[in-house]
Order: sequence, then structure tokens, then C-alpha cells
Amino acid sequence: MSTTATLTFAFRPLDPLKDAELLHSWVTHPKAAYWMMQDAKLEDVERAYMEIAADEHHHALLGIGEDGAPAFLMEHYDPAHRELVGLYEPEPGDVGMHFLTPATGTPVHGFTRAVITAVVGRLFADPATRRIVVEPDVRNTAVHALNEAVGFVPVREIQKPEKRALLSFCTRERFERAVAAV
Repeated sequence: MSTTATLTFAFRPLDPLKDAELLHSWVTHPKAAYWMMQDAKLEDVERAYMEIAADEHHHALLGIGEDGAPAFLMEHYDPAHRELVGLYEPEPGDVGMHFLTPATGTPVHGFTRAVITAVVGRLFADPATRRIVVEPDVRNTAVHALNEAVGFVPVREIQKPEKRALLSFCTRERFERAVAAV
């Protein structure tokens, strides 16, 4: 059994100004290359997350670890209005999702899987959420494996302005089956 099986996380809204320095260290780290903010300055991170905070269709949260410290970043969005407009036909109850675990010098086995499980579980806690949509870079094989482990099914590659992405969906039923199988 993984030591992360007992990990629990809380969530809080991200504060674009108070959390910018922490986020900047996360999103500019070489291991966060797929976040596409490698060269961002602190002000760029503040601006990007202030835009998200002001957007009714896009939200950013911090996952808080058991020690009370920020442990990861979670974003969710309405794909009918952000990120995927015109790239697929959204259905009622679709929610788009991104997550980022920061680089660490002391990785914990199973941590990222515990994070994605918590993120997907949080989104499905809303009864209005019927399906979660993700669009990671096609080259990000590590996240494809994580997505599949929690029930995502790859559908097709799509071309976004900033990347070639693998469009994948997860229904509540597939997530529940995947989590029960662990």
C-alpha cells in the first residue's frame, strides 16, 4: 500500500498577489515546462492569476497539505467559454481541469496520483459536473498515464494555439471505478 493512500488535501482559492511568489517558483521551474511559463517574471504570474481571479469561467485553487502548507495548484474552467472553444463540442456538465505539483528534491511515491485523485474528486463533488475534460501536451506522457489511472479516456489529438494536445474525458463512473480498483 502506498504511503500516499492516507494523504488528504484541503483547497482554498488562490490569492493572485499573496501567492504569486510561491506560484512563480513553481511555474518557472524546469520540471514545469508543460505549464509554459518558464520565462515568466513575478509580475507576469501575478497578472495571469489576477485575470483568472476576475474570470467567471476560470478558477484557481491551491491544494493544501496536511501540514497546512500549499502542496499543488489546481485550475478548473468552463470549456464552453475557455481553453477549448471551437476545438470540441462541449456537453452540459463538462468541466476543464489543470493541475501542477511543484518540483521537489524529496519526491514522495504516489504523491502526484494522490493529488490528481483529490482534484478529480473535488470536481465530481459538484453534482453538476458530469464529465471532466483535459488537454495536456501530447508529449507529456507522465500526465497521460496519471490521467488514465484515474479514469480519463484519450479521445483525439487537437491543435491549440500553444500546443498539440491530447483531448481526454473522464466521467464520474469511470473515476469511481478507477479509484475503487486501487
